[in-house]
Amino acid sequence: VAPFGGRAGVFTPNPLAAAWPTEGLPVILDVSMSITTNALTRRLRDEGRRFPGQWALTAAGEPTDDPAALYTQPPGTLLPTGGTDHGHKGYAFTLMVEALTGGLAGHGRADPKEGWGATVTIQVFNPAMFGGADEFRRQTEWVAARCRATPPRPGFAAVRLPGESGLRRRAEQLANGVAIYPGILTALQPWAERWQVTLPRPG
Repeated sequence: VAPFGGRAGVFTPNPLAAAWPTEGLPVILDVSMSITTNALTRRLRDEGRRFPGQWALTAAGEPTDDPAALYTQPPGTLLPTGGTDHGHKGYAFTLMVEALTGGLAGHGRADPKEGWGATVTIQVFNPAMFGGADEFRRQTEWVAARCRATPPRPGFAAVRLPGESGLRRRAEQLANGVAIYPGILTALQPWAERWQVTLPRPG
């Protein structure tokens, strides 16, 4: 991911995740500080598809919807969340994630690369130590309910909360099995052969 206003990659997508309860389903946030992920970029490149918008920069710094731009020499880069318009916000969040991970760990991008590595910060709050667990859920449930009750704009069936679709898929998969994207099994095949693991057959 390029810093806002730059054209060379400095960061990885730097995901930020959080979850908190309501009276019903929890709200689950899991987003990258870039417009998209490296995994989706690779998948679209391999399938000869393009981004829905200009989510990347070429090595020359030109906005593009071509995921292959990240695999040239020199490579292009992903844009921060917000793109060329409001990417300064994603850039600021990226720097925050860097401080909370590599900064707090004391090991990160300033150190020599020795294989793949990642730094993670996990912070857990106990609402009982603040205003109380019941009051916490009363507040989060009110906000969640108001979001769901908001009239949707044209093209949307309803207003959803972060994590709702994932929790729905989880329930469906627990009941009916996991539907795997076709390219994933193909990518796993060499590893399955290396470690002599039998991959599941498509159902």
